[in-house]
Amino acid sequence: VLRFGDVEDLRGLAIRFASSFIFTSAGQNWFTLDSVHIHYNWTHEATFNATDVYAPSTHSYHCQHVSSLQKYDTLLVPSSITDNSANWHITFTDFQIQSFNVLSNKFGSASDCATFFTPAILMGLITSLILLLVLAYALHMVVHLKHIDTYEEHKTTVYFPRSTETAECTGATSSGTTSSAATAATEKNSL
Repeated sequence: VLRFGDVEDLRGLAIRFASSFIFTSAGQNWFTLDSVHIHYNWTHEATFNATDVYAPSTHSYHCQHVSSLQKYDTLLVPSSITDNSANWHITFTDFQIQSFNVLSNKFGSASDCATFFTPAILMGLITSLILLLVLAYALHMVVHLKHIDTYEEHKTTVYFPRSTETAECTGATSSGTTSSAATAATEKNSL
């Protein structure tokens, strides 16, 4: 039970937590927080049902925000529309509770409500997966590259016939057999 002194016109504010010891699962006993009751000015004002607030009986339950507001994960739901629960909004910051097996007035190890896969972690994992796929594809392409020298092994011989215009530029005449024999010899040497 939490009690708050007089603040402005408050004569008394008490918040009561109702929890229960529940089922045995996987060889371990669990407790659950069933409801939160608000007593204001010594009368019962509002009741909120707690959802998803549970932990092993030897551990405590911890959550950064336990609230009835929509901006947080709604863990406290008004019990009915007819009571005054709709007029109240409750938010506990850095909430920790342990119902059973409390030793030397200290909480046991905490069972936290935060999930491991936050959106930031999921985006990091997806980005890493994409980068790994690109790296694997690049390595696959590098392994299957063909060696360039294999195409250069079979070089073909290129033959450029001498035209008459080139012969005139060098000063050879077409009137004798010696010039045609000399031309053939030069072409043979150029190969």
